[in-house]
Amino acid sequence: MSGRTARSYAFLSIAAAIATIVLKFGAYLLTGSVGLLSDAIESCVNLIAALVALWALTYAAKPADAEHAFGHSKAEYFSSGAEGMLIVVAAIIIAIEAWGRLLHPEPLAQLGLGLAISLLATAVNGIVASILLRAGRRLRSITLRADAHHLFTDVWTSAGVVVGILLVKVTGALVIDPIIALVVAANIVWTGFRLLRETGSGLLDTALPKEEIDVISTILNGYQSQGLQFHALRTRIAGTRRFVSFHVLVPGAWTVQQGHDLCEEIELAIINALPSTSVTTHLEPLEDPTSWHDLELERIGN
Repeated sequence: MSGRTARSYAFLSIAAAIATIVLKFGAYLLTGSVGLLSDAIESCVNLIAALVALWALTYAAKPADAEHAFGHSKAEYFSSGAEGMLIVVAAIIIAIEAWGRLLHPEPLAQLGLGLAISLLATAVNGIVASILLRAGRRLRSITLRADAHHLFTDVWTSAGVVVGILLVKVTGALVIDPIIALVVAANIVWTGFRLLRETGSGLLDTALPKEEIDVISTILNGYQSQGLQFHALRTRIAGTRRFVSFHVLVPGAWTVQQGHDLCEEIELAIINALPSTSVTTHLEPLEDPTSWHDLELERIGN
């Protein structure tokens, strides 16, 4: 499946969400468990999030235009942000349902069949989450990674609910069911805030990870041995794309053609090492003191 696009994985997520909604609501209607209801509500959030992800991935894939010269890749952050907020809303709904059942416990029915259906839905989510996470890392898609982490949360949620219901069956303590639902709600809130934090980092133009900056530095260090200098290295991430800019300082006696060829060579080396990267270079003469002005400003800013 290495040739598939991020958008095609969004359709897989939508199909999985629809399947698990049907299974989990069926399990809830059979048993009357508020824990299983909380699980079903989270699957509804999964479906909405998957639809938002499909829109974001479709929009992010659009090429750059006059209004969006740097492309549309940041649209993915709308998806992860929306998913984070939806997760928190789902947790609130679950907590309200669980609190009411905690105050007024109700007996559960057909636990065996209900648990079997819930486990089937959990298996579907686990398989799809693994596929999405691998695809998200390979395609560098925050949308797919967010969807995968959400589904993994759903898997752990379902596992907790199943354990809780088994305890109810063994002990007869009905209060365990709503308590498990409240624990599920707390766990979902934590996942939602993590997604919102990652979304905020992307919208604030966070720099590339250290290992990727090290790749760029290694390439530039190879040219420094030839007497060239570099500074004002700036990087940022926007969805699946990387943006890198820096100044290239060469002997002032070089021709424009020599400087241009060098910059093209360096840019190509970085793009080959880090695909989906836009590289911008600024050529300056080594001997001119003003060439180092940006470096001095950086020191003052720090």
